[in-house]
Amino acid sequence: MFFIKKRKNVFTSYNNTQGNSRRQIEMEYTPEDPCCPNPKLILNNSSEFVCVNCGTVLSPYLINSERRAYNASEISSRRRTEPLWRCFGNRTIIGNFNTDARGKQLQPQRRALFARLSKIQGSLINSLERNYWEAKPKLSTLSNRLAIPNFIQETAWSIYKISAKKKLTMGRSIEGFIAASVYAAIRVHQYPRLLEEVVDFSLLPLRNIHKSLALIVREVLPELGLRYSPICSERLIFRFGNELKLSMPIQQKAKKLLFTARRAGLERTGKDPKGIAAATLYLAAKDTEEKRTQSSIAHIARITEVTLRTRAKQIWSYSQLRLRKQQALTTPTTPTSKIQPSDIK
Repeated sequence: MFFIKKRKNVFTSYNNTQGNSRRQIEMEYTPEDPCCPNPKLILNNSSEFVCVNCGTVLSPYLINSERRAYNASEISSRRRTEPLWRCFGNRTIIGNFNTDARGKQLQPQRRALFARLSKIQGSLINSLERNYWEAKPKLSTLSNRLAIPNFIQETAWSIYKISAKKKLTMGRSIEGFIAASVYAAIRVHQYPRLLEEVVDFSLLPLRNIHKSLALIVREVLPELGLRYSPICSERLIFRFGNELKLSMPIQQKAKKLLFTARRAGLERTGKDPKGIAAATLYLAAKDTEEKRTQSSIAHIARITEVTLRTRAKQIWSYSQLRLRKQQALTTPTTPTSKIQPSDIK
């Protein structure tokens, strides 16, 4: 039953625990500090009492409210704090311990028995489950280092499971396939993370990840119905802008500048999206108080200063071409920016 600490007057509350059926719960409320003149309390999904009239949240505690479940529907409706078992491998582990649950030393015969049982249990696990057992913690560790959301981590795990079932990991590095699966999930969901970051956090050579990624893109993603999309420059603009501590108007100006250059004919094929995003940010902040140096922008974008200057000249020339075409259609002349191609050195 649910109770509230230090309550005196009894009120009626409801608990929606089994579908649409409601069960009345009696609880006590302190008259010295009421939330409102006429409190009406209900129990939400987080096991907290909430007053409907004023919205005050009261923290309950549980006393002997465990209920047994015998079928799937009762398990789904009554589960609260039970641990979630893995979908692979054994749920129990027979370890190599010399003591029992009470701390007493086991007899030699009992130790030999449990050693034999542990060996038999290990033989019941197939190679695929052992692969999962080793790969799942490594994938979780890499995902936490990259700070990616849970849905991308779930997609990466689905990609890796299909790779293991197809036996693509046989004779190859598990760590390489884990890193490739994570990056493939990042590209599927268009999340602003770079391949260089995956390489740095996974501590693997780029060549190994490239080989595993090629197998995943060719054989695994079509089976899952997922599309491997190239990294988007627009998303990198906002990411690099936040790392450079640029204001949102500057980031929006950079995005509009890139849109104008593309409308004028700027081709994206064969150009690194990191360089395009960095160049637009450099041009957008050049004549403002938030100007950043070429070296700082190149360091954040993981490109060279030569690439930054080359992309900046290209974007600037295409954007000016678009502006000249618009000015030719209108009679009044509009002032252009102070930046000149010769200023980008």
